[in-house]
Amino acid sequence: MIGAVVLAAGQSRRMGRPKLCLPWGKTTILGHVIDTLAAAGLDEIVVVTGAARQEVEAAMAAQRERIPLHVVHNLAYMQTEMLGSIQTGLRAFSDRVEAALIVLGDQPQVQERTVKLVLAAYKNHQAGLVIPSYNQRRGHPWLAARHLWPSLLALTPTQTPRDFLHLHAAEILYVPVEDDSILKDVDTPEEYASEKPK
Repeated sequence: MIGAVVLAAGQSRRMGRPKLCLPWGKTTILGHVIDTLAAAGLDEIVVVTGAARQEVEAAMAAQRERIPLHVVHNLAYMQTEMLGSIQTGLRAFSDRVEAALIVLGDQPQVQERTVKLVLAAYKNHQAGLVIPSYNQRRGHPWLAARHLWPSLLALTPTQTPRDFLHLHAAEILYVPVEDDSILKDVDTPEEYASEKPK
């Protein structure tokens, strides 16, 4: 089984309001990310909340009626940022999950086909790390096999996921993709205005 950790704990400083709750098509930014993962066939989806917890959970209401989400709260989201949320999410998985897809909650541009490419690459090659790349630039979502989770969980708050990827560079399988959605997210009002579905 493959699970997904959806990072939804950010403080939306540059947006000025809880960005994950903003409309995106027929749902919200976070709702669209979750729908994409469900459509791609993820077995378990863990959503890690932090800032604006109540608003973010409300933004998932429609998805929770259809999709068995596991929602956990990163109590130290202000101190640990992305790494702490990844660690919180990994600890929430059942023992059946053998690999975790690390997903940005503010990246509704990511395509279902991209997620499926990453999952297929892992299943076909059993690489420790699978990362999509566009024009030789790596992006999200990326996947870590369970045998590498202790290394991720051992990182301290002064370290970052990039330190983990550097440490295990020899185990990375890069998967080329045909669009730049893996490099995009929604951080500012300007990005939201230009990226949201018309």
